[in-house]
Amino acid sequence: MTERFETVVLDSQGLSAWITQDRGVLAMIQVFHAMGADFVVGANTIVEVAHARVNEARLNWTLSRVRVEAVTDQAARASVKLLRNAGLHGHKYAIDATVAEMALRQPGPVAVLTSDVDDLAKLCGDRVRLIAV
Repeated sequence: MTERFETVVLDSQGLSAWITQDRGVLAMIQVFHAMGADFVVGANTIVEVAHARVNEARLNWTLSRVRVEAVTDQAARASVKLLRNAGLHGHKYAIDATVAEMALRQPGPVAVLTSDVDDLAKLCGDRVRLIAV
């Protein structure tokens, strides 16, 4: 990976893969860390990944290594605008929109580790680099 990123945003699958120590994601995390990238997750992403089978200690350890961004009123309203501009709506896209909004306001260049490349591409356009996990 030769691209350099200032910020790496993790959606629920990116965060889950780090928590479960997916080898491919861990390798990417190491590369991004070596670049000096900041890691960011949305507060609602934590809610999305937490369930009875998640290793809570591993979740907490991972969260100690990222910056957690709140979903504020302003962020929610900006997310709604992204949804409208993309012609999307509903709960299926709600968290994706907050991830996209958060990614778009981070210092760039920005990468997003995601399993929702298609949806996030509609929301972010070409302003962030989407990396499938």
